[in-house]
Amino acid sequence: MDTLPITGLDELNKHLDDLVDDPSIPLNAKLFDDVELQLTGSNIPPLIGRLLPKLTTILKQYTQDPAILASLAIKLLGPVSFTQILTLASEESLVQALDSPAPAANLLAMTVVHKAAASPADAAILSVMTSLIAAFLRRWLAAPQVEVGHKGAKVLGDVLDIDCELPPPPPSPTTTPQTDLVLRKSPGQGKMWRRIFNDKAMYTLLLDLCAGRHVDTHGDAHQLSLAQARILGLLPRLAALNFPAVSRSDFTAPTPVHFTNGQGDSAPAFTILRPGEGLLQFAALRMVDKSDVLMHLSLVDFFEVFVSLMRVTEFSSYKLDTVRAMVRQATATDPVLKEALVSLPERTVPEEADELRRWLQEIMPGETVRVALR
Repeated sequence: MDTLPITGLDELNKHLDDLVDDPSIPLNAKLFDDVELQLTGSNIPPLIGRLLPKLTTILKQYTQDPAILASLAIKLLGPVSFTQILTLASEESLVQALDSPAPAANLLAMTVVHKAAASPADAAILSVMTSLIAAFLRRWLAAPQVEVGHKGAKVLGDVLDIDCELPPPPPSPTTTPQTDLVLRKSPGQGKMWRRIFNDKAMYTLLLDLCAGRHVDTHGDAHQLSLAQARILGLLPRLAALNFPAVSRSDFTAPTPVHFTNGQGDSAPAFTILRPGEGLLQFAALRMVDKSDVLMHLSLVDFFEVFVSLMRVTEFSSYKLDTVRAMVRQATATDPVLKEALVSLPERTVPEEADELRRWLQEIMPGETVRVALR
């Protein structure tokens, strides 16, 4: 079937030529859909050079919703490498796509950024594209669309995975959330980690977006909640990949706006982080206004995933001490969180329950962790 001619391809090619000359003409949506449905892994490669440059040209000047164009472009990008794409689309054009209000343009640009997760060398190239990284972080955390937030978390997690300088962990002997956590087969170069966590401007941007101090989240409680939930959703994976990187920082995190403008009724007792603490402690201990019921639930979900993953990652006394201190501080004034953690073995798979209970007893000394029901 893959060798069969693609019905409508010549007509689409002509239509793209017309759009290059005049991007204002109406799109023939059916023609795009008919051709895209016929594309396969075998027949896409010969079409890349024929169609993708035209799509790129059109997208740079298209002023309507680019969803149809972006969908075809994403399909064609399948076998294309990060460096090959950069010969077609500049950093500036990718930033423009991320800044677009159209989610299709955002997703297309994020698909390109995701290509940097193919190898440490590609991640290293991305690490010097500071304008692109900043635009990516803003769009990931400030997009109102759920699908853009999900895509951004997947992209950033995969790129940081492949770039992580630490050796990948050995295969887990049991079924755990770690199963599909690690992509890399060998250590990366760590350049993306240093760009995000050691570059003050980039790290400050990340913190400001989550603290409501950035224009994209300031004054918009819903958008700020989305940004905070997205950080909490990704942090367990990042902590599993490189715990020291997310738990240590030379930069001081700000107090979130909602705890300084009179809107928050449950400001954390630990208003000043200890010197050297990182994004992990900021997000877990002082970022969330727990009077916001949905954000409180997100925080509880974060801690459940976080402590479960920390059990199956490589042991270190630093990790144990840090997790224990975080849990102690977080549960001191949060009975809902404490109840969720002590009951966690009851809500996990039976083969994991006993090990999880022992781990919880290590990080919550003195607490009665309930035994899993049999």
